[in-house]
Amino acid sequence: MVSLERSHEPTLGEGPAIELARRGAAGDHGATQSLLTMLWPSIARVVAGVLGSWHPDLDDTVQQSMLALAHALPSFRGECHPAGFGCRIAFRTACRARRRWQHDRARRDELEDVPESELAESPGDLAEAEQRRRILRELLASLPEEQAETLALRSVMGWSLEEVARATGAPLNTVRSRVRLAKEALRRRIEARPELAAEVSLDP
Repeated sequence: MVSLERSHEPTLGEGPAIELARRGAAGDHGATQSLLTMLWPSIARVVAGVLGSWHPDLDDTVQQSMLALAHALPSFRGECHPAGFGCRIAFRTACRARRRWQHDRARRDELEDVPESELAESPGDLAEAEQRRRILRELLASLPEEQAETLALRSVMGWSLEEVARATGAPLNTVRSRVRLAKEALRRRIEARPELAAEVSLDP
């Protein structure tokens, strides 16, 4: 069963990330490269959370997210943590990639979410886990962007409410409200489809 309980993720430190982001925003290419290297694990995790670890476009979308972050860095003004800035860009890039892939798949009449060849090569428990994650990604995709983005940072990345607020630049109460509304919306969707109850659970 997939749960939206917090996973364990290192806390966001002010550290060198803020300085690298500021220097990168000012045009320091070396600082930009260092920042991208520092944020790559978090960005890759966000993309995998949206697309799934088996997605054929995973690596390309991670690269697109890194390029999008580099291009957006001059607009960084320090209102949020660089990790949050990068993860929000990665989330939106991955959502666009997922929508494109779904559109292309529909045109090809490919009804399976995961290619049969991958399922055949993977143990049954991995295939079942991927099915659960697919359901969760579809549920997240049905939410308003700000709610989905906030819940992803909270649940996929495992950040605290305070860390999400600092990462997004939103007030703590706003973050708390977005998480609550997102979970309520997901619960309504799960209740409307009883077959999902055994696949996805929400922490209180």
